[in-house]
Amino acid sequence: MNTATPSAAVKEANRPTPFSKRLKSQWWRHLLGIIAVVFAAFPLVYVLSASLSPSGTLTGSNQLFSKIDFSNYTKLVSDPVRPYGQWYLNTIIIAAITAIATVFLGALAAYSFSRMRFKGRRGGLLALMLVQMFPQLLTVVAIFLLLTWLGDVYPVLGIGSRLALIMVYLGGALGANTYLMYGFFNTVPQSLDEAARVDGAGHARIFFTLILPLVAPILAVVGLLSFIASFTEYVVASVVLGADPHTSTLAIGLYQYVSTETSSNWGVFAAGAVLAALPPMVLFLWLQKYIVSGLTGGAVK
Repeated sequence: MNTATPSAAVKEANRPTPFSKRLKSQWWRHLLGIIAVVFAAFPLVYVLSASLSPSGTLTGSNQLFSKIDFSNYTKLVSDPVRPYGQWYLNTIIIAAITAIATVFLGALAAYSFSRMRFKGRRGGLLALMLVQMFPQLLTVVAIFLLLTWLGDVYPVLGIGSRLALIMVYLGGALGANTYLMYGFFNTVPQSLDEAARVDGAGHARIFFTLILPLVAPILAVVGLLSFIASFTEYVVASVVLGADPHTSTLAIGLYQYVSTETSSNWGVFAAGAVLAALPPMVLFLWLQKYIVSGLTGGAVK
């Protein structure tokens, strides 16, 4: 008897289920998926339609893509009073520096809390949690007064400085991100550190060459969240940067198109919003593969 030939029952069990049968038994999952896709995509399609509509109002975009015109994009980039290109550059610089510095400083702090034992370690972790219970919005007045005083001594850190805004973002983000990274650093076995120390490696070499590649997923997540948060933030940026159009970010600048009652131009605002959504989308798609590869590459063999 040839045992290598599978029986008819095994063949029947391994045969894939037809799509019609799976659809009949799991139709509600497909229905929920379609509803979720429509719910998520409709605002994006509506804003894109408004950016291509020459009417300048949102009500004129109720009929999606009834008229396609790129005049809103032309007005957006050719307005000398509202330098959209400068806003774009300012936002990317601020968001990129904030994301990189948040990842680097947060990783250093998380490594220290995870791998080192020192006095005040538990108290420091508890303080990080307690500080994050208060939203950053409550400190806007204190931030304004502090930067006003610092501006008299160090103008580069005063009101209207992009460096001052980056410092404020870093101070508000390091607490939560450090605690988030700390939990991920603890999943890396300390036996790897001990083996590296036997070979003569110090903390710096262990951190940069051993630990960071293994915690790549959390670094990508923190960097992405930090970039998006600083890219779209409005309240703190409007207080720190003021009304100077040459130092404004996209959130501050685009608000000028819809802030006045008589000259609201929603078409230009929608065009600016569409272009502003490109960097976070590209960054998310780029970091997605690093998150997946980091999850598999961080396994201990």
